Amino acid sequence: MDDVDAVQAQIARNMLQSGDWVTARLDGIAYLEKSPLKYWLIAISFRLFGTHDWAARIPLALGTVLLCWVTARFAAWAFGPRAGLYAGLVLATCVGLFLFTRILIPDALLTLVIVLAMWSLLRALEEDEPHPGRWALGMWASMGAGLLLKGLIAAVFPLAAALLYLGVTRQLGLPKTWARLRPFSGIVILLAVAAPWHVLATVRNPPYFDFTLHSERGSYHGFFWFYFINEHVLRFLNMRYPRDYNTVPRLYFWLFHLLWLFPWSVYLPAVWKLDYRRADRASRVRLLALCWTGFILVFFTFSTTQEYYSMPCYPALALLLGSAIATGSPVLRYGTKVLAAVTVVAVAAIATILWLVRGLPTTGDIAVALTQNPDLYTLSLGHMADLTLAAFAYLRGPLALAGAALAVGALGALLSRSAVPVAALTMMMVLFYQAARLAMVVFDPYLSSRPLAEALLRQPPGRIIMGDQYYTFSSVFFYTNRRAQLLNGRVNNLVYGSYAPDAPQDVFIGDSDLARVWPGTDRYYLLAEGPAVRHLESVVGKAALHTVAESGGKYLFTNR
Repeated sequence: MDDVDAVQAQIARNMLQSGDWVTARLDGIAYLEKSPLKYWLIAISFRLFGTHDWAARIPLALGTVLLCWVTARFAAWAFGPRAGLYAGLVLATCVGLFLFTRILIPDALLTLVIVLAMWSLLRALEEDEPHPGRWALGMWASMGAGLLLKGLIAAVFPLAAALLYLGVTRQLGLPKTWARLRPFSGIVILLAVAAPWHVLATVRNPPYFDFTLHSERGSYHGFFWFYFINEHVLRFLNMRYPRDYNTVPRLYFWLFHLLWLFPWSVYLPAVWKLDYRRADRASRVRLLALCWTGFILVFFTFSTTQEYYSMPCYPALALLLGSAIATGSPVLRYGTKVLAAVTVVAVAAIATILWLVRGLPTTGDIAVALTQNPDLYTLSLGHMADLTLAAFAYLRGPLALAGAALAVGALGALLSRSAVPVAALTMMMVLFYQAARLAMVVFDPYLSSRPLAEALLRQPPGRIIMGDQYYTFSSVFFYTNRRAQLLNGRVNNLVYGSYAPDAPQDVFIGDSDLARVWPGTDRYYLLAEGPAVRHLESVVGKAALHTVAESGGKYLFTNR
């Protein structure tokens, strides 16, 4: 657990220990950019199961399972049980959902409440629905929960998709539409769910209302400005401060969905053969899914975006794919042929790599065989660029299992008599994800600083200095539950909160501060990444850095 995972978990622990469930803090610094519900859920998990890394993942794991189940139920209601099963399998086994739920980000939970809002919309509008009012209020409550998960997009996405759908179906101006959707009582429920935290966060982190459309280092405008203006308006316009993020090129953002929905993305052409114009329930759901997907993709085409930002449209695409697969259309066979070719080529590529690394040594951990590309690490897949041929020698087992998984898919695609070999593809992805899990275990020393944290806990007491920004060694904060000073770390996520009037003044230090305290009589510990060691030697002297532990290309030093 490192980077964003340990950050989220430590914020939750800080809330639990301090009793302040309004303002998130890291190392005593206000962290104002994110909504709190994910922290609350993790904190509740810690209260129930203890403060463990696995306990931090329980809310996301349960939410992801619930997301797949709700999607399957939605599809079964719309298209029948078989299509419901297929839609659930599509979502549960696609690459994107697996990949982006390995990290503690709230997007899967956000996606869950958006699916609930969309299904509730249609249930509220259904003529023979016995309880349309309950579904309408459920839609508004879902959006309220979403506002506490990831801000305004939780309401913007379902409302925009709903308005687009109502406009296309010519229901937008009908009085009975709004009578069923109950906007006035619904907004009251939405505000009852979401407003209290927003009001408290604004009151506790003044100034209250600042609408400045720019900022710079050293300025502080309070919670309202940072959360609403900076995190929503300026992020959309690619003007957010600080610029601690990257954006995926637009073409790649669209094309990556072929990967995120793999292996089922090969059947997307069959989606266009579906009927969207009839007045039956199935056609209405397909049309809503189309509006839902289209708005989200177009929205992020004009905004800054990460690879996982479009996750809220995965269930809509799963609904369409489940419906298409259930039809058994002959068009699906073309997708199966493409899938057969892709998996055969992938198996051949894996076999080639295994042959090339057959004699390479695997001394130490995988970090010694990786390159570093820090400019890419603001993207979710940035570390993929660190791989080298030598690194694959450390991944022989996971690679072999991945090859076997893809072989299962290839055989299923080549030998199946059905248009879509659903069972074979599901088995392929289950095995493939086991291979991915084993690969993550190999990468753990490189991506996580837990071994250094464990070594630090075995040492005599002393003050801790992190040789970079908070995120670099966030797992040390989590596994030791200690405060630390950040060497040249007043950047990125914590820089804004560091200028708040109540911010602690002893968190951030520079090279001159390190040179002053390191030779003293007090014991200090310093954590640093490999590339930074030479600079540290120039600051305090090589002989003054006593190595306590090394793991994954990172070091723990002491001055005594």
